[in-house]
Amino acid sequence: MLSRILWFDPEVGNETESPAGASDRVDDTALDIPTYQDRSVVVTPPSSFVDAPIPRPVRVRSRLLPSHPPVGNSADLYTEHFGLKMRPFALTPDPDFLYWPPSHQRAYTMLEYGVRAHAPITLITGEVGAGKTTLLLHLVRSLGSELKVGLVSNPHGSRAELLRWVLHALEQPAELEESYVDLFSRFQNFLLSEYASGRSVVLIFDEAQNLSAEALEELRMFININSGKDEVLQLVLIGQPELRALVSRPEMRQFAQRVAASYHLTAMDLKTVRGYIPHRLKVAGCEKRIFTAPAVSIIYDLTKGVPRLVNQLCDLAMVYAFTKGKQIVTPAILQQVLDDGVFFSAAAASETSETP
Repeated sequence: MLSRILWFDPEVGNETESPAGASDRVDDTALDIPTYQDRSVVVTPPSSFVDAPIPRPVRVRSRLLPSHPPVGNSADLYTEHFGLKMRPFALTPDPDFLYWPPSHQRAYTMLEYGVRAHAPITLITGEVGAGKTTLLLHLVRSLGSELKVGLVSNPHGSRAELLRWVLHALEQPAELEESYVDLFSRFQNFLLSEYASGRSVVLIFDEAQNLSAEALEELRMFININSGKDEVLQLVLIGQPELRALVSRPEMRQFAQRVAASYHLTAMDLKTVRGYIPHRLKVAGCEKRIFTAPAVSIIYDLTKGVPRLVNQLCDLAMVYAFTKGKQIVTPAILQQVLDDGVFFSAAAASETSETP
């Protein structure tokens, strides 16, 4: 079948108008086109048409569309405006932006101590957006080859499903048709093989508050694989305050007794926020002051010092300052952000703040 190709002609619409009735005068003798009903005719295009190169279509720009995309399409909306190399307040965890107030120093010390000292279970909890995952990523980056690390994010499911999560995190096969006994046998053999090679295994569970009490008991049973004075397997649990409440239940005392290192990470206080904001700006390539002191105080009041919320509000404020052509974020700009209702995460701020 001969495909019909429609090209946009930039001259369409610019032709001179044909005399009235001209379109009605068609020379039927010049047309030799078979009708749809004439199925016996085979259409063969001329060789000149087949051999000719396909012309490039002419791009037609609509007068209704702007010649350049709007500024909002850029991922780095305001970086050039403020002289930045990157966005300083992105919401994704990034260890390169780590700021070390006392609470984060203590949390990381306990996290690293638990791993280096071969603690059976290390427990780190904190409010939503407090920076737990960022600390965890920094730890994983710093660990050497003497440790085999398996990271399980947002674990859930039954006993067999939990074990499959673990095996996949350790890059081990875990087929759906395999029984729990088969999966556990492979897991145990893997641990002993790593131990024989001079490596211990660290299983890290992020968002561990989603684990049930039964799942935590299953993890405790994993620890029983350890024998002698050396720990073959270590568990690191990172989660929200509900995880600490779950472990503190009376029926969980056997699990709690295996927790050798723990810390609860709180939100930042005002003094910490005053250092946190310029620190992230400096890492992003900006040495000058962008947020006024009153603006920083307002940011703390609205976010209660939760790092993720501080990042979100600072990011929005810099977008608004950019759109106004301003180099400084003032309380008036923050008020505009609030009035427009774009910072709707304020209600999620924790009431817990770091003790001065």
